[in-house]
Amino acid sequence: MPNGEPVRYVALGDSQTEGLGDGDDTTGLRGFADRLAGHLATAHPGLLYANLGVRGRLAAQVHAEQLGPALALRPDVVTVVAGVNDLLRPRFDAAATAGHLEEMFAAFTAAGARVATVTFPDVARIAPMARPLAPRVVAINTHIRAAAARHGVAVAETGRADAAGDPRMWSTDRLHASPLGHARIAAALAEALAVPGYGDAWRQPLPPRPARGVVRSAAAEVGWMAGFLGPWLGRRLRGASSGDGRTAKRPDLRALDAPAP
Repeated sequence: MPNGEPVRYVALGDSQTEGLGDGDDTTGLRGFADRLAGHLATAHPGLLYANLGVRGRLAAQVHAEQLGPALALRPDVVTVVAGVNDLLRPRFDAAATAGHLEEMFAAFTAAGARVATVTFPDVARIAPMARPLAPRVVAINTHIRAAAARHGVAVAETGRADAAGDPRMWSTDRLHASPLGHARIAAALAEALAVPGYGDAWRQPLPPRPARGVVRSAAAEVGWMAGFLGPWLGRRLRGASSGDGRTAKRPDLRALDAPAP
């Protein structure tokens, strides 16, 4: 970390980094990156923070669109979280997806930044209808761990946490973390980055919740398919993305309490 200069944190990624599931486009999105910036600021007063994440982006797009601008900001701390949109695509290639992440890991660590990333949870625990995607999650996580090890990148093993499959950790679309989920991801990254005061409390399971009956569970699956899976498939068939026409919410470094320009 620089001596006498504000620490610079830059977040790269897709909708999770942008903060979907934690707030909305009217009141404003928070998300794990905003929350992590707050954790970092407790250890590094005066922290400067930029968030380049844009919903719907594939790993290749994050690489192509965000790496250059991020390097230009000369970050001290970087989070790179991408790949979920890739594993949802029919022609998913875990090695190619992780290859884009690794090139970003290499570029940032070569520039002297401390880099962190995450692993992804078993989607079958979150949405039973998505069970066929489970082997893809295992594959991308294996590649992420290997790439991170080659470049000294910190890995928050959020995919292995007992609480990762708890519905309370996820928003109603089951793709984006809920406010609680984003808070846990931020705490996990803070631990991975050795931020003082942050340990493994984020790994603890949530308190028990009442079990749902078979009928309610089935109804929830039907509602999810109609409300979220169907529209998502419709966008894929049209070649559209939720991020079309969108830009980063915080493209420039500024203090946490500084208003947007």
